Amino acid sequence: MEENKLPEKDNDKDDEISLIDLFSVLLKHKKLIIVTTAVAMVAVFIYCLISLKLPADKSPLPNEYTPKALMLINDSTSSSSSISSMLSSSGLSSLAGLAGVSSGTSYSSLAVYVASTNTFLDAIVDNFNLVEKYKIKKSPRASSRKILKKSLKTEFDSDSGMFSISYTDTDPVFAQSVVDYATNLMEKIFTQLGVDKNVLQKKNIEDNIDSSYKQILELEKEIGNKENSVSYGYDPQATSSIVLDTSMLKLELAAQQEIYKSLKTQLEALKITMSSETPVFQVFERAEVPDQKSGPSRGKLCIIVTFAAFFISIFLAFLVNAIENIRKDPEAMAKLSNKKRNVV
Repeated sequence: MEENKLPEKDNDKDDEISLIDLFSVLLKHKKLIIVTTAVAMVAVFIYCLISLKLPADKSPLPNEYTPKALMLINDSTSSSSSISSMLSSSGLSSLAGLAGVSSGTSYSSLAVYVASTNTFLDAIVDNFNLVEKYKIKKSPRASSRKILKKSLKTEFDSDSGMFSISYTDTDPVFAQSVVDYATNLMEKIFTQLGVDKNVLQKKNIEDNIDSSYKQILELEKEIGNKENSVSYGYDPQATSSIVLDTSMLKLELAAQQEIYKSLKTQLEALKITMSSETPVFQVFERAEVPDQKSGPSRGKLCIIVTFAAFFISIFLAFLVNAIENIRKDPEAMAKLSNKKRNVV
C-alpha cells in the first residue's frame, strides 16, 4: 500500500506550477513585455499631448470645465401635504406625478426631481438652442434631453443643506451660462410653486405698491389737467361738472395714498419677519467661469494604459510560450493534425 502512494506524491509534484518556470517564461519573452509596454506608454503620451495642443473642437480628448452653483434649501418646514398642494395648484403638468408623494418628501428631493423633468430640460435646450449646437437631426427633443442630462448634474448634500447644479462643457463661458440659467429657472419654479410664502407675499406687495404708485401719478396728472381747464373755462355748467370730477378724483387720490402707505407698512413689517427666518430656497453662490479644467486626467490615463499594456504583454508572453510548447510536443501536433483531417 505504501509503495502505491509514493508515485501519487510524485505526480502531484509534477503537476505543480513552479514559480521559477513562470519567471523563466517572463525572462524568455522579456523583449515582448518591454516593447509592448513601452510602445503603449509612448503612444498614449503622444495621444494626450496631441489632444492638449489641438483646439477643443478638433481635439480627441479636449479639456472640460465644470462650473457649479450652490443653493440653500431649508427642509425644516417641508411636508408631503404642503408640497402636494403646491404642485396641484401650480399648473405645471410635468410635476403632476408628484401629487401622491410619500411622507418623506422634502423640498430638496423636489429640487432634484424638478431638475430631471422635461419642462426644466426643454427650457434649457430651447434657450441655448442645443439641437442646433450639437447638430441633432434624429429625435431632436429626446436626443437633446439625453445629451443635456449627461452634462447637467444636480446633487443635494443633506449634511449642509446645499443643493448644487453643475454643467460640464469644453467651453467654460458657455458652461457658466447654462448653470446660471438653470439656477434662475429653478428659483423661478420654486417661486411659482409658492414654496416660500414670505417671498411670494413680498413680491405681491411690491407689485401692488408699484401699481398704486402709478395710479397716484396718473390721478395727480389728471387732477392737474382738470384744474387747468377750469381756470380757462367760460361755461358755468361745464365748470361745475369739472369741479365735481376733480373732487371725486381727489377722493380717489386720497384713497390710493392711504393704500400706498398701508402697503409700504406691510412691506417693511414683512422684511423684518423675513430677516428673522430662514428662506426655503436661497441662491447661496452663483456659478463663475472656471479657469481650471475639471477633466480629463491625462496623467491617470497614461498610468492606466501603461499598466494595462504591461499585464496584456504578460498574458501574451504566456500565450506565445504555450503555443511554442504545443509545437514542440509531437503528440499534441499529431492530435491537431488528426482533428484538421476529420474536419476536412
